Amino acid sequence: MQPWAEQFPDLFAPGYWAWGDLDVQYTVEEPRDELISNVHVVCRTAGGIVVCTNDLGWRFLPGGTREPGETIEQLVRRELIEEAGARVTGPLTWLGAHRADHRRPAPYRPHLPHPVSYWANFVADVVIEHPPTNPDDGEQVTDVLVLPPDKAAEYLDGQVEEVGSVVRLAQAMQLV
Repeated sequence: MQPWAEQFPDLFAPGYWAWGDLDVQYTVEEPRDELISNVHVVCRTAGGIVVCTNDLGWRFLPGGTREPGETIEQLVRRELIEEAGARVTGPLTWLGAHRADHRRPAPYRPHLPHPVSYWANFVADVVIEHPPTNPDDGEQVTDVLVLPPDKAAEYLDGQVEEVGSVVRLAQAMQLV
């Protein structure tokens, strides 16, 4: 195994996400399924990687929060339709996850793991079939772009979750 933490020190460094009151640490080790609360996907499609922007100006990989009783595959399929209008056409490949240690006394939603959860990243092949569905209770996606991997990483740089580095890790692992 390559020393990913040495190659991507900013991604693997301990961090704090103030918006969620979370202490985070990236890992390539896969946690138990029931500890995964959120998933974001490096979506491979014709022309590159799918990236999104919402009405608040946040740039991100499509994905989101797990619903009660939802499998990882169901979560990914639902979120990709909602945020990118995309359909998964192949298997999900594990990339890594932020381990989140919650400082708040209760979970964000009652069914989510607490006080430790994981924000997982997978890689998958997709096709974009239509505009995002943008449900009323979800993020309002304003742009869905397909960019070459290097450009996608640059586009995502500067986001709290080190999203650009997640794409670069997928490149280094030869997954994109």
